[in-house]
Amino acid sequence: MKSKIIYFLFFFFPVLLMSAQEGGIKGTVLSSDDGMPLPGATVIISGTTTSTVTDFDGKFSFSAIKPDATIVVSFIGFAQQSIAVKGQQTLNITLKVNSNQLDEVVVTGYSKQKKTDITGAVTVVNIGELNKQVEPNPIKALQGRVAGVQISTDGSPSGGNTNILIRGNSNIGGNSAPLFVIDGVPTKSGMHELNPNDIATIQVLKDAASASIYGSRASNGVIIITTKQGKGGKMKIEFNSFSTASSYANRLDVLNAKEYGEVLWKANINDGLDPNNNNLSYKFDWSLNSNNKPVLNYISVPEFLDSAQTLKSADTDWYKEISQTGIAKSYDLAVSNGSEKGNYLFSLGYYNNDGIVKNSNFERISARLNSSYKFFNDKLTIGENLSINKTGELQIPGVLDSALKASPIIPVRTVDGIGWGGPVGGMNDRQNPVRLLDANKYNSYDYHRLFGNVFASLEIAKNLNLKTNYGLEYNDFYKRSLQFSYVSGYLKNDKSAVNIDNSRNTKFTWTNTLNYKLNIQKHNFEAFIGSEMFKEENKNTSLRAEDFVIETPDFMYPDAASGKKTNFGTATAYSLLSYFGNINYDYDGKYLFSATLRHDGSSRFGKNNQFGTFPAMSAGWRISNEKFILDNFSKISDLKLRFSWGKTGNQEIGNSDTYSLYVSDYAGGDPTWNTSYGTAYDLFGQGSGTLPSGYRIIQIGNDNLKWETTTQTNIGLDFGFFNHKLFGSLDYYVKETEDILIRPPYLAAIGEGGGRTVNGANMENKGLEFSMGYRNTTPGGFTYEVNGNIFSNKNKITSLPEVVKNSYGGNGGDDNILGRSIGSMYGYVADGLFTTKEQLLNSAEQTGKDLGRIRYRDLDGNGIITDADRTWIGVPHPDFSFGFNVNLEYKDFDLTMFWQGVAKVDVINQVKYQTDFWSVDDIGSNKGSRLLNAWSTDNSTSTIPALTTIDKNAESRFSTYFIENGSYVKLRNIQLGYSLPKTVLDRFSINKLRFYLGVQNLITIKSSSFTGVDPENAAFGYPLPVTSTLGLNLTF
Repeated sequence: MKSKIIYFLFFFFPVLLMSAQEGGIKGTVLSSDDGMPLPGATVIISGTTTSTVTDFDGKFSFSAIKPDATIVVSFIGFAQQSIAVKGQQTLNITLKVNSNQLDEVVVTGYSKQKKTDITGAVTVVNIGELNKQVEPNPIKALQGRVAGVQISTDGSPSGGNTNILIRGNSNIGGNSAPLFVIDGVPTKSGMHELNPNDIATIQVLKDAASASIYGSRASNGVIIITTKQGKGGKMKIEFNSFSTASSYANRLDVLNAKEYGEVLWKANINDGLDPNNNNLSYKFDWSLNSNNKPVLNYISVPEFLDSAQTLKSADTDWYKEISQTGIAKSYDLAVSNGSEKGNYLFSLGYYNNDGIVKNSNFERISARLNSSYKFFNDKLTIGENLSINKTGELQIPGVLDSALKASPIIPVRTVDGIGWGGPVGGMNDRQNPVRLLDANKYNSYDYHRLFGNVFASLEIAKNLNLKTNYGLEYNDFYKRSLQFSYVSGYLKNDKSAVNIDNSRNTKFTWTNTLNYKLNIQKHNFEAFIGSEMFKEENKNTSLRAEDFVIETPDFMYPDAASGKKTNFGTATAYSLLSYFGNINYDYDGKYLFSATLRHDGSSRFGKNNQFGTFPAMSAGWRISNEKFILDNFSKISDLKLRFSWGKTGNQEIGNSDTYSLYVSDYAGGDPTWNTSYGTAYDLFGQGSGTLPSGYRIIQIGNDNLKWETTTQTNIGLDFGFFNHKLFGSLDYYVKETEDILIRPPYLAAIGEGGGRTVNGANMENKGLEFSMGYRNTTPGGFTYEVNGNIFSNKNKITSLPEVVKNSYGGNGGDDNILGRSIGSMYGYVADGLFTTKEQLLNSAEQTGKDLGRIRYRDLDGNGIITDADRTWIGVPHPDFSFGFNVNLEYKDFDLTMFWQGVAKVDVINQVKYQTDFWSVDDIGSNKGSRLLNAWSTDNSTSTIPALTTIDKNAESRFSTYFIENGSYVKLRNIQLGYSLPKTVLDRFSINKLRFYLGVQNLITIKSSSFTGVDPENAAFGYPLPVTSTLGLNLTF
């Protein structure tokens, strides 16, 4: 018996020991982004060759594993994670998104590349951070986040007034917008129709090497947007919602009724006039003090402003009357799923934004269906990406200017509460801004957009794929504008009318590509060739009908009008035919090369210049993969030197700009304005006699019109250290644009029909871009990431046609814009105010000079201020632009803070004409409260000119007085989020539930010399508000 026990222990004890040491384990791998399973993640037992991949539910298992083992989990686009088993039998592993993963796949135009293999200047936008800044227009949220990208915008509810420049302005006519490519379909339409929640990735192609594959439409850069697709695993349901409240970040201070009277009185006293001889309804009780100085005792206005006693004098704050707390609401629902054979995503979105100006609104309803399916052993893939959007916007009719200028003593309504208040007597003709908003409340537009593509990809042979893609964009714009009769003081309109504008735009793009990959040991080749056909058609109709018996929206349709009816319509189209090819090569992941060629033909040009060819090449050296780096510099995780050169084109002109155009004017003009469009030229242009041909030329053709070409050279460096915890890039570029397409101001010397599009202008942009970030996770689970970017772009015009070189500023002679930045400002140099009699005696001759008046610098030294004393006084482009983002995460909390700004930029403070002068602009209108601090002998330190009723000193002339430092730093977004713990969510079968609170534009730091409201929006644009947001992200 004893021997049997020994036998048993000898043979079975090791087995018992092994069973005590090894056991099975199972687990689930989830995404931190949405809490959903990650199918296809790789799970390896560290130090062994044992591995597995997660199934469609993100699950994995090992039948045997040591209790002290460590497993390593990885998935493309996510940070790798190591987990100590510690005897556990079940693991729930959450991988965090790694936006800077070198193996990340990036869409770069008709193909995809690993981020590590890119040799052009391409920026991949962090969508997670972008979505934390809630905006109606997703492009608006890019401001400050991408080096080399400059965005100007305002606070309109739609974000539709957002303009974007990539590496500077390359066009004199102002058409420098980039090309957008959404799911492979190119477009230049507005992005505020696109639902931001549908976006999966955004890449910005900045240099010619990466953008040249799009040829003639890529000179201003390319932004590639890819929408979301379904993923394998369980069905995923996402619901995102937020509500915002907006208010003025800073409001212009204007004079109230009493202050207006004080300024009016002082201006008259300064001019030696009797202030009671005004025609603005003000009366003053004033006297002289013991020092013989005028003193204002009392101000009075009549109880009623009109003889009919319908307008009772008031103290109206017009800005308050037109403003409200802006409220926006957003709801988005998405359902998606996928398997080995295909995937789908369906989403619905609703967004409604009431702006901070009353009766301004934007509404968007969107639906999207994306799907793809595989057939014939995965040889054939067929799919589509389709979106339908309906947007409507009620835009403000210029009321911000009226709210400043309308007299504060005018009431909003007549005494009966029905009629409208308005100007009387000698008041200026500024409209009642509340009436303007009320009359405009039915005049919104409706815009329908169908956008998408269907595609098929066939694997013809191993590594040889044929893809065809058909893209469609259909836009329908409709606006019915009602014009009501009204009486507003002495302003009135007896005519009621309706204007209807309808435009339809259809674009289709058919793209075919053949792609081949070849790997020979360490040599890796990928090449594709393709063709593309593009056509765009535009149809526009407009009509006007006048005189309606009943003035209600339900009645005011053209058929019900009893007066004059007119209509007008146009139709135009153009097409583009393209052939292109690309080859990429890398050797051992160290030496990279890429070449692209595109040949475009456009119907917008004459037959002699109809085609253009756009080549590009780039090369890269991954220094970090060299043996001497791997062996000696272990802290370097990535180091790549890049060089690129290429040409891109621009064809953004009218579809008929090469032709001479005529119109028939048999009607003889417009009798209302006593105009006559009769012509002394016959159809053949003989130019003699008074032939009543009825034809008039409106455009001179140009058979030699040709492509605008941009050549760009780029040198860049990508770097990463400490396992890519520290990362960044540096780029220097030179961008030269030749044969710029311009339509200069009308030239009277050319004669009738002088409008003409020409080539000839050349422009240069040079710039430096730098971005860097650092991210880390502490042993205590605290994750932080800090990243920023800064860039500088210098712009100058290097050539202009002789006939138009003085059309863009200057003295009309040799002192023109050549060699200067587009938009440079030309005028007088204001040299402070005259504050002493000695200054008046010892200064140049200047008509109207006096104490408290602006002194202008005598630049030519001839002792007289004339036009010859003008010079270049301002540049509207910043020396530097920058952005800085901080992202903190600890346990279930996350905090994001994003700053953006510009430095050393000149802006024209348009408001200054109204805030600093009584007599320069709109005499009699209301003014800004800065006038209360105007210069006087008792206030001799003021820099605001003395009050006067007549602009004898010609201070309306453009000078440095109106140019101010527009530098600013803004806290664009700060957001605090909290995600419920998974232990709580599991009870309710919820994958993710996150609540967040955010504020946008909370802080603005600006130059102390800037006197306006907002240096970012120095004119009368829609104010950028402070916006508070409360929202949630829910995933099942």
